[in-house]
Amino acid sequence: MQLTIIKKRYAEQRSPTLNTVLMVEEMLKNADGLMTIAELRRKLPKQVMHQTLMAVIDYLDYSGKIVFHENKILWTFKPQSKLKMKKGLKVR
Repeated sequence: MQLTIIKKRYAEQRSPTLNTVLMVEEMLKNADGLMTIAELRRKLPKQVMHQTLMAVIDYLDYSGKIVFHENKILWTFKPQSKLKMKKGLKVR
């Protein structure tokens, strides 16, 4: 079985910055449940262009952090708790 990445042709000016990705991740992490794209855009502290937001959502979906179906998003990622138990390792 081979994993293939679907490359969507996002314009260079629509590529999200790390700050944008982290902002969207934080908003989805703190959400109470399912959220539509429209709700997400309204709740973000800064305005994000639709194409940029869709690029972030595609990335989060590919990386397994969210489930995206029928225009609704649900945060599903849970970091490995075993890492927190290692001596001398700080998880921030």
